[in-house]
Amino acid sequence: MIRHIVFFRARDRADVGRVLEGLSILKTIPHSSRLEVTLNGKVDQLGNDVDVVVYGEFTDAAALAAYKAHPTYQESIDRVRPLRDVRMAADYEVTVD
Repeated sequence: MIRHIVFFRARDRADVGRVLEGLSILKTIPHSSRLEVTLNGKVDQLGNDVDVVVYGEFTDAAALAAYKAHPTYQESIDRVRPLRDVRMAADYEVTVD
């Protein structure tokens, strides 16, 4: 299984809701076994630079690639890129017993 985690920070605090909306359409893409799009709880004492978190689980690299190739993925990019200041992503494999 591959876990896909992406952090976003809005350029303008007033646009956090629009970033969340633009990313929420990702949940309609059928290739993940789990996909969450949520506001950051911002409870970390050392830094709260992240506004929105995308967390996904994919059975394998092919499923993640299919997710990223879906037209809705590009639509989300088109909506969010002008509004975001930071995007940081990580993908890692985990063994599922």
